[in-house]
Amino acid sequence: MAATSAAQYKDRFLIGVIGDEDSVTGLLLAGIGHIDAKQNKNFFIVDNKTSKQQIEEAFQAMLKRRDMAIILINQHVAEQIRESMDEHEDAFPTILEIPSKDHPYDPSKDSVLKRVQKLFGAD
Repeated sequence: MAATSAAQYKDRFLIGVIGDEDSVTGLLLAGIGHIDAKQNKNFFIVDNKTSKQQIEEAFQAMLKRRDMAIILINQHVAEQIRESMDEHEDAFPTILEIPSKDHPYDPSKDSVLKRVQKLFGAD
């Protein structure tokens, strides 16, 4: 994991979300929505017609943003791009997997918990 200085995260103020319509809508109603001058959104809605490639592109776009501090992603969506998620080792943006209404949270699939278990030597 790369060392992070204060200068690297001082401008990171956004929370991004990639997930199903209910999750994204709820978070937008809570006030996290943002569209910048270039029409880049900090949210992406995934439905049954959304391709893995579209999810991957939205994820990579959020990773590249210098104003993104946290990316929330529904766990069932994260499973579709697990390889890319596991490759991300930087502190920012931090990626957190969240449950959705129709897909319960499974701690055994959470990449953050897997890293913590590895750090403490648990299987």
